[in-house]
Amino acid sequence: MKDEILINVTPRETRVAIVENGLLQEVHVERASRRGLLGNIYKGRVSRVLPGIQAAFLDVGLARTAFLHATDIVSGTNTSVLDAEADESNRQQEGIDQLIHEGQEVVVQVIKEPLGSKGARLTTQLSIPSRYVVYMPGMDNVGISQKIEDEQERQRLRAAIADVVVPGGGYILRTAAEGIGTDELREDVAFLHKLWEQIQERMLHTSSGQQVYNAMPLDIRILRDLPLASIDRVRVDSRETFRRAQEFAEKFIPGLSERIEHYPGERPIFDLYSIDDEIQKALDSKVQLKSGGHLYIDQTESMTTIDVNTGAFVGHRNLEETIFKTNLEASQAIARQLRLRNLGGIIIIDFIDMLDDEHKRQVLRALEKGMEIDRARHHICEVSPLGLVEMTRERTRESLEHILCEPCPTCNGRGSIRTRQTTCYEIFRELIRESRQFEAEQFLVLAAQEVVAALLDDESDSLAELESFIGKPIKLQVEAAYTQEQYDVVML
Repeated sequence: MKDEILINVTPRETRVAIVENGLLQEVHVERASRRGLLGNIYKGRVSRVLPGIQAAFLDVGLARTAFLHATDIVSGTNTSVLDAEADESNRQQEGIDQLIHEGQEVVVQVIKEPLGSKGARLTTQLSIPSRYVVYMPGMDNVGISQKIEDEQERQRLRAAIADVVVPGGGYILRTAAEGIGTDELREDVAFLHKLWEQIQERMLHTSSGQQVYNAMPLDIRILRDLPLASIDRVRVDSRETFRRAQEFAEKFIPGLSERIEHYPGERPIFDLYSIDDEIQKALDSKVQLKSGGHLYIDQTESMTTIDVNTGAFVGHRNLEETIFKTNLEASQAIARQLRLRNLGGIIIIDFIDMLDDEHKRQVLRALEKGMEIDRARHHICEVSPLGLVEMTRERTRESLEHILCEPCPTCNGRGSIRTRQTTCYEIFRELIRESRQFEAEQFLVLAAQEVVAALLDDESDSLAELESFIGKPIKLQVEAAYTQEQYDVVML
């Protein structure tokens, strides 16, 4: 499978689309006003320590305080926090208040972007990635990506890295290192140590609440993280970004530089594969299937739910076969939508109920197969007694919807508002309440046009009865800025 990467750059925004076999699979967006924080290193100050949840909040200079859990505090020279003799077992026995204290300066790295109302999640174990290797100062272990499954290759890589590592740090060989020789690994390790020396120097001269190290921009991170063998070509519509990408590739990924192209066309680069149309569809809760069935995807703060429906698909043989084919198609669509929308956390899938156990197994295997190409860690459970599939997907950055959209100012993200009739009855109750508590000659009701119209039309008899009941006249006034749920009762 070959990936085509399209990079669209404007002065305030960079967008990257990953297209596989002509179909959009992933979208990454980075804006100048909201640069991604993942991998950034800060010198923070502990603002609160909460033993009850074994965590602390740090001020690292961001809009919201960041979150540091006790399990993310590790020993090492980079933290300036722990005694070098502390080990894993000691930290499990010690409480957070024994590890750090309020006002203390700590060098930390972002491991999760701020999500919704939550601040960024931090760790004191710094890690610096390059193309093939991740360097972890203060550690002494060597690991190999689990996605490299061939045992002979794993042994070869273990021997190769042993020849080039420098004592005083831990190393993880990334998936891209598969088939890479010792010379390339040596260059990567040398680059990482030079970068680490620069970071250490910045640590000494950086004040609390300031950034020590800024991770690579989006366009370079994409080139660094995707496996070289999967990339067919990279097309960039900015000449400056194109030159920067080529310089990076020539230095770190020589085999990729010839595949990077500058796109000078008048037609927007994302129009080549109707990327913008696909993005608009990804913001809709309904996903149409080719068979006529459809999915409903509902993303909330706590979890994401996906409902599968046959819709207009009536099949050709019998009901069970129709349901089975719809669920099979849905499983492939779900795997794509999770990547495209970058949905993470807990995900509940309500497939159409199947009676045949073999059909259930095949649908689950199809979902697992569709998720194999997903770079985010995930775990899929068996079909539950209620016919639901529970799964989790790693969430390290905001979903596409959270990046591009904001809650509706009318419903505040609920997805519904109270009806005009409901608001009318609330106004009636408020008028009765105020007439009993206060002396007034008359009342003025301020409400939206739709509500005032309902009071004068459908509820005119009820309004007249209420005037007679409280013995006071009621005037109505339209407020154009009010929503259907808003109103005020004023005493005159």
